[in-house]
Amino acid sequence: MSDMNPFGSGKRFILKYSFLVLWFLIIFQSCKNEGNEPDPDSDQYLVTSTEIKSFTKAELVAEASKLSPLIAAYVKNGVKVYRLTYHTKNTDGEDITASGAVILPETTEDVSMLSVQHGTIESDDQAPSNFNEGSEAATFGTLFGSLGYIISYPDYIGYGASSSLPHPYEHRASLASASADMLRAVKEMIAKQSAVKWNQKLFLAGYSEGGFATMSLQKELEENAPGEFNLVASSCGAGAYDKTSFMKYVVNQDTHGMASSNKLYLWVMLTYDRIYKLNKPMEYYFKEPYAAGIKASGVAYPISVSFNSILTESFRKAVADGTETGFFAATQDNDVYNWRPKTPTRLYHGTNDQLVFFFNSQNAYDAMVKLGAPDVQLVPIAKGDHGSSISDFLLGTLLFFTGK
Repeated sequence: MSDMNPFGSGKRFILKYSFLVLWFLIIFQSCKNEGNEPDPDSDQYLVTSTEIKSFTKAELVAEASKLSPLIAAYVKNGVKVYRLTYHTKNTDGEDITASGAVILPETTEDVSMLSVQHGTIESDDQAPSNFNEGSEAATFGTLFGSLGYIISYPDYIGYGASSSLPHPYEHRASLASASADMLRAVKEMIAKQSAVKWNQKLFLAGYSEGGFATMSLQKELEENAPGEFNLVASSCGAGAYDKTSFMKYVVNQDTHGMASSNKLYLWVMLTYDRIYKLNKPMEYYFKEPYAAGIKASGVAYPISVSFNSILTESFRKAVADGTETGFFAATQDNDVYNWRPKTPTRLYHGTNDQLVFFFNSQNAYDAMVKLGAPDVQLVPIAKGDHGSSISDFLLGTLLFFTGK
């Protein structure tokens, strides 16, 4: 979970992490993979793919030159940006149309695909398919596409084409299905054209909610769609994989009391109450005046105290003695740490993360090793918090993907 765009936005972000982009450019400059083109299939998922932007190599060089001549020197090609809509299912199983952004490089080389699951966004204007200036897709997506990579950005349910629906925040199943169906639609889109050749390799990456979504997507593809994609590597940053332990900690322990973080804890609780049809009154979970405020304003209601202090004693007691079964059955359904990944996987996490606590990645690593995962590594970022660890996650991810 995150109260910020995990990859930042605009010139301030790019300047701050321009050395990471340069690393990416240098490392991936020589990585040329070969593979076979996918067989064209009938469009089961793809609805529309509409070009919304295009950037020539010269334009990208000019933009990169404003930041650093070194970065400009490694721009390889122009890109075309598409808004893609596709069929998927909502949390209730109903068919809906969702969306995302696809960035295609203008190159004759065979290229890999990188699916990026974005972190928390709180407004539709930051959705990848809207491709607004300063958004994640419009900054790093464009730069990475200029290296010769197909970039896929699912909006998730609740943004873009499905913005009339509530976003199922931190809901494992729908994050996984929306992301997987987006990949299927991208696959169909690529099969219908000949300008870009995909080598069939697929990489996954995401930070915060994107880390949780990436792990959920990886598990979905490995367990329920084996062989459908050539999944090469997965990099997950600061995700709340052990949702049950996470929520028990928030309920029982004193936390920092930052309103921005409490908003996200509240968002998870309200999402699970809705999706799992618990339909508890706010007074069941929250003391007054918080119950009335949350009932009126939802996640917008400001909470600037330790989150556990706003909860009713009866709810906390039920959690402690195990009699609260509904809510924690919901959290258990969203655990995504206790399984055996086959794909090489890296777990990046700041040891001083006060939003998504480090034990989430530690518990995932311990469980995966115990189950015999062949290639999973925990990468603790010493003293890193949720924001400061992003740079280490990015650089580590790029190095991890090198040569695969």
